[in-house]
Amino acid sequence: MTTTGIMGYNSDNDRYGLLVMDLWEIEGFHCGDTLEVWDRDKEQWIPTRMEMRWKNVWYLVDTPYSGTDLEGLKVRVRR
Repeated sequence: MTTTGIMGYNSDNDRYGLLVMDLWEIEGFHCGDTLEVWDRDKEQWIPTRMEMRWKNVWYLVDTPYSGTDLEGLKVRVRR
């Protein structure tokens, strides 16, 4: 099963999570969690994983997205 939504910052747990229709489907990703992010330019899904740099900066591995750039990204998770 695949769940698609947008990434949003959850201030209750200081993590980025997956929102579907403004509801938390995943309240917060953890380091090492795998997901896919939609690349608008290439029009394809890019596999990645969530990680954190020093000073609590979240980022997606092998993508240009980090910190507040994660907000609103179209992502999907396979379960």
